[in-house]
Amino acid sequence: MSDRLKKLTEAGVSIWLDDLSRDRLESGNLRDLIATSSVRGVTTNPTIFASALKSPRYAPALAAQKQAGASAATAIFELTTEDVRNACDLFAGVYRDSNGIDGRVSIEVEPDLAHDTAATIAQAQELFAKVGRENVMIKIPATIAGLAAIEEVTALGISVNVTLIFSVERYEKVIDAYFAGLEKAIANNIDVSKIHSVASFFVSRVDTEVDKRLDAIGKPELKSKAALANARLAYELYQQRFSSERWQKLAGLAAREQRPLMASTGVKDPALPDTLYVTELVAANVVNTMPEKTMLATADHGEIVGDTITPAIESAHGFMADLESAGIDFAAVTELLEREGVEKFIVSWNELVESVESALEQA
Repeated sequence: MSDRLKKLTEAGVSIWLDDLSRDRLESGNLRDLIATSSVRGVTTNPTIFASALKSPRYAPALAAQKQAGASAATAIFELTTEDVRNACDLFAGVYRDSNGIDGRVSIEVEPDLAHDTAATIAQAQELFAKVGRENVMIKIPATIAGLAAIEEVTALGISVNVTLIFSVERYEKVIDAYFAGLEKAIANNIDVSKIHSVASFFVSRVDTEVDKRLDAIGKPELKSKAALANARLAYELYQQRFSSERWQKLAGLAAREQRPLMASTGVKDPALPDTLYVTELVAANVVNTMPEKTMLATADHGEIVGDTITPAIESAHGFMADLESAGIDFAAVTELLEREGVEKFIVSWNELVESVESALEQA
């Protein structure tokens, strides 16, 4: 096992791989990563599956779907839930040994449902039932419509990975939705000790957009700092809300914390250190879901020096004030990033549907 990845785990960070494919499952690659690289979970999204389903390993399954007369959407549902189910089984030991905290595999509702609360709730239930594993997490975007869905899906006893969070303000509403969902679950006599959640705070995309605006106004000295500051302020909110009186009451009834998850942690700017959004976001109870390239870079040369979040929270507040003084409207940045995030996943989903339609015709 990599000493650096082991050290990262010992510092309180759960390493989740931001990728899944039948290639990884059938080749034994994912099993090896669990054994040798401290990988404790997996996240997926429409972009990941759009890439994965191009593999010839899916040809027999696609042929079977064609034989059954399945539509592209049905074939995608069947193939992706099978991959997630098999991944959940690989992580069964991690899930058991961590008492349900890790060993999690996430699958996302269709991105074009991001602004439809009722349809999101319905599909979350369908995905949960189809995968049929306790350690699955259903990914729901933190749009306004998504917030209501997060509350209701949690209330049903389903573990949720809340995705596409860009602002601390929206993150607070995500926590409120989780608390409300747990309270409803308790009222309905659901065992809340089985409900887990993570709140996926997107990191690198923040620097990409902010740095573009800083270049436009001639403030290069502020570049490549916004994403870390934003993520550290999110962690501060996590600490505050999960030590509140409302949370203490829920915890007394066996509720589990919703952990902050650092997502989009591969650097977009090649001038930046390739482990920046890993080594600078270390603290207890953090999940970092990273592309394999970022994970391997961390294993090779990432310097893990302990908690790099809480000592930097005060300076993060100062930086965000400096950013505002420089004329950067951070609220506008995060609103744009949420909108673009949903749109990008819809594009990936449409590409996935088109490629599966083509594959079904050729099968």
